[in-house]
Amino acid sequence: MDIKQIGMIGVGSMGGMLSLLFAEHSIHVHFYDPDQSNVDKLLSQASDTHHSDLITHHPSHESLCNALSSSHAEPTTKKKKIFFFSLPHGGPADASISSLSPFLSPGDIIIDAANEHWRATERRQRSLLQSHSGVHYIGMGVSGGYQAARHGPSMSPGGDPEALDAVMPFLETIAARDEKSGRPCVRKMGPGGSGHYVKMVHNGIEHGMMTAFCEAWEVMTTGLGMGYDEVGEVFKGWSSGSGGGGGLRGNYLVGIGAQVCEMRAKGKEQDEHHHHVLGKVKDKVVQDVDNSEGTGTWAAEEGIRLHVPHPTIAVSHLFRVASARAAKREAVAKSLDGGGLMPGKIDGVADKETFVQRDVQGAVYAAFLLSFIQGLHVLSAASRENGWHVNILDVLQVWRAGCIIQSDAIVDFFEEVYKTGEQDDDNLLASRSVAQQLHRAIPGLKQVVVRAIDADLHVPALTASLEFFKYSGSTRLPTQFEEAELDYFGAHMFDLSSEGPGKPVTGSHHFEWKEAKGIHEE
Repeated sequence: MDIKQIGMIGVGSMGGMLSLLFAEHSIHVHFYDPDQSNVDKLLSQASDTHHSDLITHHPSHESLCNALSSSHAEPTTKKKKIFFFSLPHGGPADASISSLSPFLSPGDIIIDAANEHWRATERRQRSLLQSHSGVHYIGMGVSGGYQAARHGPSMSPGGDPEALDAVMPFLETIAARDEKSGRPCVRKMGPGGSGHYVKMVHNGIEHGMMTAFCEAWEVMTTGLGMGYDEVGEVFKGWSSGSGGGGGLRGNYLVGIGAQVCEMRAKGKEQDEHHHHVLGKVKDKVVQDVDNSEGTGTWAAEEGIRLHVPHPTIAVSHLFRVASARAAKREAVAKSLDGGGLMPGKIDGVADKETFVQRDVQGAVYAAFLLSFIQGLHVLSAASRENGWHVNILDVLQVWRAGCIIQSDAIVDFFEEVYKTGEQDDDNLLASRSVAQQLHRAIPGLKQVVVRAIDADLHVPALTASLEFFKYSGSTRLPTQFEEAELDYFGAHMFDLSSEGPGKPVTGSHHFEWKEAKGIHEE
């Protein structure tokens, strides 16, 4: 399908940048957005980039649809109108479908490129199938932020095969490309809401990685007294694969972390902290709490719903939520009258460079690996539950470039693991190569966690990662005692320690710890 024009609904930061990207590929973008500031901004950007002839504003959904159906359309697109949604999750997409509904025809394709909940995607697919036979709805994750949307994002489309086949050549044209292979970072994920689900998992992994990384940053700055520029140099080395950071080679977050550390303010924006922009940033991550970003919440919920341990991801979400509630934190601090646990210096580090390059880097690498593992476990369980048959090698290709969790060394490693076909998709830690990789990094993680806790630094994600590794490979957990108490008051039954591991089902043994008696039998 040769796509020459597109209807874009929503031109905020992502939709606006995608519109400019499409125009660069000589695709005429007809757009609608009820926010006049978004309209004005895109039209100004189109003028600045000399794309005004390819970016046209429409005052209504009807006007936009009429333009897409006009006689000036290419013959190949007259039969099929292509729409892109770049809208906040939830109601706005439903409202847009309702507004478009009178003008939809069989063969039309709506590509929802927002961070939408996968169940909402599947609901809309079913609804359109019933009300507009032949109209397709693709749920597509788009990663990389507005910068990637401008020059080529990572994309994970999911929907019915006919619609995916129709748009894949176009998506491959605009997608980010892996520098090593030149392959586009877009693959068909599967049917239904699989595309949005993969993006949700991506963002869950992203949150785990980002929180662990910010904790390492505090270890280095507050704990070791390193300056922002010094930390930035370390991150540069890790991202390039030098300085003991081979496992973090080509990692997007580490790479931009160096820039964040070193960026200086200009003019009146300068402050007392060596004029670094970072010194002015408040410690509040609000995107989860203000509901502008739902994927982190959904990823945490999905792991719980599917009974898949994902502590790095879940704890990272909770830490972000706590950070957003700055006023509540201040109230607690005041109630303690200075008696709380205040982050301080790490004592007893004889060789700071070795500690940073071996232990802190190892801690970050281990937490990143474990974030990937936990996210992939959640995805595997959901794919099996929904019959999506998501190919993890395709997912890894999507995550190779143009996305926030891009990490060349880590994706190279997992690609080799999955290519063997010997891995347990639900228990990657049982893979010998994965276990060995983590075994080398865990000592550094343990050192950092122990020293950070002693200095009252904040390390919830790093600690959760360490504990996940610990209990995932333990054959005797203290839950033995918990199981006994459950049987005591609830007769929940138990397995015998002399028996094999068995399956996660109700045991066949009960002990009458205390006889149940009536009020007159005591």
